[in-house]
Amino acid sequence: MQIDQEVDARGLNCPLPILRAKKALAGMASGQLLRVVATDTGSLRDFQAFAKQTGNELVEQRSEGAEFIHLLRRR
Repeated sequence: MQIDQEVDARGLNCPLPILRAKKALAGMASGQLLRVVATDTGSLRDFQAFAKQTGNELVEQRSEGAEFIHLLRRR
């Protein structure tokens, strides 16, 4: 998968990872992929809710050690 933009939200707590992702998505074209790297354990459910509310597609969520990777496709 080609990642079009990445947001580093390591060390940030809710709601900052979501706010950074929202800002990044606003500047992206429809269909582009955003990768968000976060360390907040709550980000897993936060990004699920964010995707439902905004209509952006949550393509993938996974954890790598203490980091949580979220891939979102801009609607």
